[in-house]
Amino acid sequence: MRIDKTRVAVATAFGGPEVVQIVDEALAKPLAGQVLVEVEAIGVNPFDYKSYSGEFGADESALPLRLGSEASGIVRAVGNTARGPAGPISVGDEVIVSGAKGAYAEKLLVPADAVLPKPSSLSWEEAAGLLSVAGTAFDTIEVVGVSAGDTVLVHGAAGSVGSIVVQLAVARGARVIGTARAVNHEALLEYGAEPVEYGSGLLDRVKALAPDGIAAAIDTVGTDEAVDVSLALVSDKARIVTIAAFGRAGKDGFTAVGGGNPESAARRKKARADLVAAAGRGELKVPIAKTFPLAEVAQAHAELNGEHPRGKFVLIP
Repeated sequence: MRIDKTRVAVATAFGGPEVVQIVDEALAKPLAGQVLVEVEAIGVNPFDYKSYSGEFGADESALPLRLGSEASGIVRAVGNTARGPAGPISVGDEVIVSGAKGAYAEKLLVPADAVLPKPSSLSWEEAAGLLSVAGTAFDTIEVVGVSAGDTVLVHGAAGSVGSIVVQLAVARGARVIGTARAVNHEALLEYGAEPVEYGSGLLDRVKALAPDGIAAAIDTVGTDEAVDVSLALVSDKARIVTIAAFGRAGKDGFTAVGGGNPESAARRKKARADLVAAAGRGELKVPIAKTFPLAEVAQAHAELNGEHPRGKFVLIP
């Protein structure tokens, strides 16, 4: 039985942000193992616009394509046996939704396994923007085995994923050198990293900072510069990882994470509760760059696809 409606953002075709529209959809009661969440904030990620850009194919049978995977909100209805990773879920719980399908919505029906308690210390915006970037960052840290005493080079260290990589690596006792635009160097210093500007001469600048060598490199940007510098500085390719340069990883023999890799997905899922707890204690900071009304999702995607302020974009229903 249909009990409600919700506004959702969908891509009606493949192309640029102009193909995204807000539509009404019917909403069913939660079945066993499901919860209904009234959404307060929605995390925006590059994959969201890439999913309809044609980069991953253009199967028209998938249209209209719902967008988004993470949100925060309040539980409004619970199906039988709805138990999340932290235990039973109740109406009124404030939660983080992670790994959902179609999270760009006012209300969201999701499996209970996708719902974790939101720490009261986190804003709705911070909670909504946490787990996609933190899970990705944790995945890279685990793959290259960052530990105390390592000197780690992080490409794109001021980005949403890169800034979490920096924080996690510093927490493990590593020395972190992070590439970023000069305008973001102060933020990296606050996270405990040593900033260096990317661009021509990057290899020499990193060598000057780390004459004893680089133990591991984490690439969050996917440029040839990032890959070439990593290969030149890190002798063990098992300690180079990228979240973006999949072609170069296959060609040059280092690791790529994400992209549907089931091992990556398992690592990220297993780490969710610990990452949320760390953020709740203030040990992980999620900078919020900008918020947009849900109705302005196309504008948010257009801005995210260009040069934009440091931090996460968030939609507000």
